[in-house]
Amino acid sequence: MNRKFANTTIVFPYTVPVTHPTLQQEIKKKRPFDIPEQEACLNLFRTASFLDADFDALFKRHGLTNAQYNVLRILRGEGTRMPSLAVAQRLITRVPDITRLVDRLEKSGLVKRERCTEDRRVVYVSITAKGQSLLAGLDEPVRDLHRAQLSHMSKKDLAELSRLLSAARTPA
Repeated sequence: MNRKFANTTIVFPYTVPVTHPTLQQEIKKKRPFDIPEQEACLNLFRTASFLDADFDALFKRHGLTNAQYNVLRILRGEGTRMPSLAVAQRLITRVPDITRLVDRLEKSGLVKRERCTEDRRVVYVSITAKGQSLLAGLDEPVRDLHRAQLSHMSKKDLAELSRLLSAARTPA
């Protein structure tokens, strides 16, 4: 920040920190949260909901849900067929019924499934060419949305946020 005083420029080597409303202010909560853990959890839930809404809208335009998109990404990344339960374990958001999720993707022609010949309880799932094509068309819009949502944060802040979120998922 620069300020000019009587033909002299004073350069301030810092930026004024941007203040953001607290969760308590955003939701107009009259009393403080009971404990810091409660505020942190509710902050996570509200932020996730805020960020998810944009992705939900993007995927809906392409006939997908967030979970279906995630299944397709997992299968593409693996590069080969996978047991459906292994796919379920890798999902970002847990779903109660992976079978129905795969059913909908199969009906849309985005995945195919086959039973294991040695163990009929195991069902393998793989992404089809149509699924690959749909994902390829979503790659750039998804990256653009990530940038639009979080590019106001520095790389250092993003790394710290990721570190803190990882720590929150890993109880001591």
